[in-house]
Amino acid sequence: MGAWNLLLSGLVILLGLCGVLLPGMPGSWLVWAGVLWWALKDPQPLSWAVLVGATVVLLLSQAVRWALPPRRLGADDATLRVTAYAGAGAFLGFVLIPVLGAIPGFMGGIYLAERLRLGRHGEAMAALRTAMRSGGSSMLTELFACLLITGAWLGAVLAG
Repeated sequence: MGAWNLLLSGLVILLGLCGVLLPGMPGSWLVWAGVLWWALKDPQPLSWAVLVGATVVLLLSQAVRWALPPRRLGADDATLRVTAYAGAGAFLGFVLIPVLGAIPGFMGGIYLAERLRLGRHGEAMAALRTAMRSGGSSMLTELFACLLITGAWLGAVLAG
């Protein structure tokens, strides 16, 4: 596979990861499309296995998200800053504590943003609980699935 195709599929995956954090953007499907593009351009058994695994993870995350309360986007939802903190925390947690660190990283990011905004621990914890109930758990599920897919893709690219 050429370097340009690899770079473009990586950019599509990165755009999908950012798209998970933005409402109305099909982030998980963009991540899957980036893996599909890579698998089609580099038809090796490992790339097809990653594509099948990505498809299974994506479908499982969709099933879990349907069981969770839907996102309620309104005036009292998390701001873009809180979402950015949550996404950065999930990414850092995923890297620092492999795979499972995304969950405390996501919640830690929300807590940090709310602590900086509100200034008190109790109010920040209440805001964290509210954010997780009003769509944060759904966003975390989708982001975690996309991080798993991205990690598998990156591992396969580095191994192959």
